[in-house]
Amino acid sequence: MAYELTGKVKVILEPKTFASGFTVREFVVTVEDGKYPQDIILQVVQEKVSLLDSIQVGEEVTATFDVRGREYNGRYFNNLQAWKIESGAAAPAADDKPPVSDKDVPADFDEFEDDIPF
Repeated sequence: MAYELTGKVKVILEPKTFASGFTVREFVVTVEDGKYPQDIILQVVQEKVSLLDSIQVGEEVTATFDVRGREYNGRYFNNLQAWKIESGAAAPAADDKPPVSDKDVPADFDEFEDDIPF
């Protein structure tokens, strides 16, 4: 199940690569929660580590993540594993999309009308 949170990036830690080749990178997002803001740590793993390359500290982001849990030596741990990070400026509302104009249509578009199977 996927979850989402929106807030400002407070910290981006350096990536850690283990002997097994597994790479993880953590970041902290401050989420406004009434009177007491919450600092939430998330992680990205393997190829998703590159998602943080274009993100800056102080930037507003929306992170989509899964909750992961595991047991180790009788103790239980949870991780919030992000797999999608959108910058606040990169996600315009549906009304903010530019209108489609004739210049967006390829010049040879009419040639393809006869190819439609219905």
